[in-house]
Amino acid sequence: MSTTAVAPLTTEDAELLVATARRAAEDAGVTVSVTVLDAGGHLLAFRRDDRAVLISGETSTRKAYTALQLNAPTADLVDAVQPGGLFHTLPTALDRPLLFIAGGVPVHRDGRLIGAIGVGGGAPEQDHGFATVAVAALA
Repeated sequence: MSTTAVAPLTTEDAELLVATARRAAEDAGVTVSVTVLDAGGHLLAFRRDDRAVLISGETSTRKAYTALQLNAPTADLVDAVQPGGLFHTLPTALDRPLLFIAGGVPVHRDGRLIGAIGVGGGAPEQDHGFATVAVAALA
């Protein structure tokens, strides 16, 4: 049985993700923090602007972690954690608590999960848009 290697998310990729999300946010007049994790959940890149709300750094990291763990944009998971949703009883005893607020997006290459980006600081819909624009820049 042969396997096909998929190139991992590199530091250069992570820096491009951060720069693209930051630029998109600045163009919208929003100050954000951005976190990029590799497929193992390790921090590859992080940016927190001093003008951003202090908690935005933790928020961006937890959004990225949630998108990575569940391999789905956090914007798509909001309804799943509501009573009666698929993840309503999801345990929270993970390394980091999951955060079901839009702004976390998984990063795929050749159809395989290689990392995630999280953006925090704007409205959830804005954060999701900034993260999505950044992921599109890798294509």
